[in-house]
Amino acid sequence: MGVEAGAQAAARYRALVVLRIRSRALAVALLPAAVAVILLAGPATGRLTGPGWDAARWALTPVAVLVLLAAAGVALVVARARPAISPTVPITEEAAPDLYRMVRDLADRLDVPAPSAIALTPDCDSWLEDRTHRAHGPPPAEEHDDIAGAGTYPHRRHPVSPVLVIGSPFLWWMRVGELRAVLAPVVAGTGPSAHPDIAAARRFVRGLDAAVAVASGPRRDPVSRAVLAGVGWVARLLLRSCRGHAAEMERGVAAAAAERAQAVDYGLRIVAQEQVGLAYAGWDRLLTRVALPAWRMGRWPSRLDAGVVAALTELSRRDRLAEGFASRLGERPACDLLEEPGAVDEAASLLAARLFHGGPAWPGPDWSPVAWSEYPEEVVDRKWRLDAARLHRVLDALGVRPLTGPTAPATGAPTLARVLDHLTDTTPDSPAVPGDDATPRTDGTTRTDSTTATGLGPATGAGPATGAGPATGPATGAGPATGPGPAHPTSSSSAADDEEEDLSGTTARSAALAARLSAELSREESPTPHPSPTASDATTADPAALWDDRTLPLFPLQPPRTARDLLADHLTAMVCCAAMDTAGATPGLDWLDGPTLLLDGARTPDLAPKVLALIEDGDATPLRAWLADLGIRPEKPVRLA
Repeated sequence: MGVEAGAQAAARYRALVVLRIRSRALAVALLPAAVAVILLAGPATGRLTGPGWDAARWALTPVAVLVLLAAAGVALVVARARPAISPTVPITEEAAPDLYRMVRDLADRLDVPAPSAIALTPDCDSWLEDRTHRAHGPPPAEEHDDIAGAGTYPHRRHPVSPVLVIGSPFLWWMRVGELRAVLAPVVAGTGPSAHPDIAAARRFVRGLDAAVAVASGPRRDPVSRAVLAGVGWVARLLLRSCRGHAAEMERGVAAAAAERAQAVDYGLRIVAQEQVGLAYAGWDRLLTRVALPAWRMGRWPSRLDAGVVAALTELSRRDRLAEGFASRLGERPACDLLEEPGAVDEAASLLAARLFHGGPAWPGPDWSPVAWSEYPEEVVDRKWRLDAARLHRVLDALGVRPLTGPTAPATGAPTLARVLDHLTDTTPDSPAVPGDDATPRTDGTTRTDSTTATGLGPATGAGPATGAGPATGPATGAGPATGPGPAHPTSSSSAADDEEEDLSGTTARSAALAARLSAELSREESPTPHPSPTASDATTADPAALWDDRTLPLFPLQPPRTARDLLADHLTAMVCCAAMDTAGATPGLDWLDGPTLLLDGARTPDLAPKVLALIEDGDATPLRAWLADLGIRPEKPVRLA
């Protein structure tokens, strides 16, 4: 207990430092008023008289009033600004009585106050969050009477424990004992949080942070902009003054909580920490490889947490280092502590799609859930065929003629052979096709300027990809032609330079096709923003649901795909469509790698190196050999979306 007492004492010391900074700021604000009061009271005592003192009184009194008004305004903004809270799925006690019972028993063993509520977050982390601000929830039940607040004090007179936020993947992957061991140091943090000095220091820091956010918000009125700029400057100054002490205070609180939790399931917690790292790896893989393709299709998997169990079970089957983890599945999972785990999983999955991808807050015709059993047909097959259709639309826009010859379909239907023939560089040193503006590449081949695309037809710029036509605007380098929307010369040139650098190791035709695919996809994905709440809506709607869509996604999973990646994805999709339509392959779902192609029920060999060889070197021989080995016929027509 000596270590715990020392850590808590250090945290309290830092909290007092933060509170002293607050007191000094208040003293600075009151100092002009105090001097003005002395000057005004002086004549009544027969002192401080004379022209000089009168001038000082007339000069300082207005300054003191202005300083007091400014200080009152800053204090009002800091007190009333709504502190940020983490987006979570609230769990009521009726929905998880066993989970609440376990947390209360854990708090009793630790001799600390129990958390006031429990919420889930779609991430592999757990923490305590203070939500005592009046803007974070509805008024107490007694204030719903005809006379709100009658017989009650306007402010709380008793401390309220913070909310326990639990990572939803933990509930599905961990066993009950492991979850209790992992939550022990988190729940132990409610003890230091109940200390009045630490709680006051936290409220002050959160208020300053919220005031900075308010001051940084968009304002059209010049007067309010100027006023809030001053408030923001003061809040930032105070925040910089106490940031270091607040960080040390939180470290002390964490150290005290960890020390208190040593006596509770210490041995099991060491094992459970291994499960935390494994759950994080599986969750990250599931989001980036499996969920992200579905989100881009306008579908959101409704059982992400259950998918974590499947992904980690698959990992334990493949990786000998994880062999022992699958044996735990016979024990009781922590999700059994919920009354309706399926409904909770669905709510957490929808929140994950909103946070990591920026999807709508509610399901709709263009944003519908998908079950894991429907994923191969509803997501994988549809994604591949949409990508293949986009690839052929861009080829049409570039003026690439359909495949001709004795094996070509008479109807001019889309084929894989058309794409292979177009990207194949049969003679690297051959002169450019007439009409091309060929420039040497750094690797010795030639690069085509995108103003003439591949030379097989004029570029259509950013217009609809329905056929060849005049360019809508000049394009530079290998970047896409400018599309609709406001022009930003600096950012546009920077993006063009990045794209040209990304395509520098590809053939001329691959670079031109990748640039046009990037432009086409950008046009398809451009802003159909979900309606953001207006000022009048914000006063009546649920504040927790009114996230500014302009800030979403809050945690993007991956950087935007480069033009080279887009071309590789579209070419892979075209190969998979040909395999499904000519060789009887089927779309599948791999829990660790995402969409996969199945032939006779088994995963096909990795074709990524063959695709890259075609894109970078214009060499289709490895890919054609791969197709021949699997019985895939590139000259046969494929069905597009």
